[in-house]
Amino acid sequence: MPPQRRAFLVSAAALAFSAPLPVRAQDVPAVVATTGMIADAARAIGGDAIDLRALMGPGIDPHSYRQTRTDIVALSRADLVLWNGLYLEAQMEEFLLRLGAQKPVVAVGDAVPDDALLRHAEYAGRADPHIWMVPALWQHAVTATRDALIAVQPDRETAFRDRTEAYLAELDALQTYAEDTLAKVPEPARVLVTAHDAFGYFGRAFGFEVMGIQGISTESEAGLQRIGELVDLLVARDIGAVFVESSVSDRNVRALVEGAQAQGHDVRIGGGLFSDAMGAPGTYEGTYIGMIDHNVTVIARALGADVPATGMSGKLAAGL
Repeated sequence: MPPQRRAFLVSAAALAFSAPLPVRAQDVPAVVATTGMIADAARAIGGDAIDLRALMGPGIDPHSYRQTRTDIVALSRADLVLWNGLYLEAQMEEFLLRLGAQKPVVAVGDAVPDDALLRHAEYAGRADPHIWMVPALWQHAVTATRDALIAVQPDRETAFRDRTEAYLAELDALQTYAEDTLAKVPEPARVLVTAHDAFGYFGRAFGFEVMGIQGISTESEAGLQRIGELVDLLVARDIGAVFVESSVSDRNVRALVEGAQAQGHDVRIGGGLFSDAMGAPGTYEGTYIGMIDHNVTVIARALGADVPATGMSGKLAAGL
């Protein structure tokens, strides 16, 4: 191990054991989730029986996120750590794997069957980590979250299983809404152009051709050649809308719009999508169901489907 990396881990351990203990309810396990999507599942299952913390909030890019000093304390003191895995939390992976030798650290993405994972040549040796984009696929991670919570609090097993079944039923309804709504997009318009390649599972599940300016990880660079290729595609196929993402800079997407306009083709930004993070806490879009409802509704409307702006159950802000 490089000396600087060894020094970091030593200092991290020292920090964890010297910091004040967090205040929490007696006999309630502390659970830390890396992303909001995982935290939402843990909250739905655990309720008040767990003391839950999510590390990454709205607008945070998990591909490039590095643990803070406060995160290190929380992770080291937690009774259970839940993370996506599949190299989503790339900058935290080494720390989390080492922490897993000391306590339950569960990569919920590992529950997805291998034959259901997408792999790309430019992402050698890795699977696409964006498994939450399809509710039916995300259910594997939800059941893994349930099992991890039962393992640290076995006396709550019945309650956790009951709450999980209720949550899975909501995801079934969300999957049905997505299928029905996206089927209303005219077939020639089913082309989804976004800031990075986070919608591969979405495209496979719902019949969309997906093109990201950057690769699967936002750490990859988008070259001028790639932007030029996509501009030519927008013009040649008469694509009228592209999408920005809440956790990725919109710079490259706006370059696409400007490039198409320079060739006399009018392309608009069809809306902002939640890719690697949910919306603001306390809002409908700040839940997993609201996040996906938002994405499905915005995409469908921007690409020509006649569907209500308020989404699956009327909870989305009007005029999206």
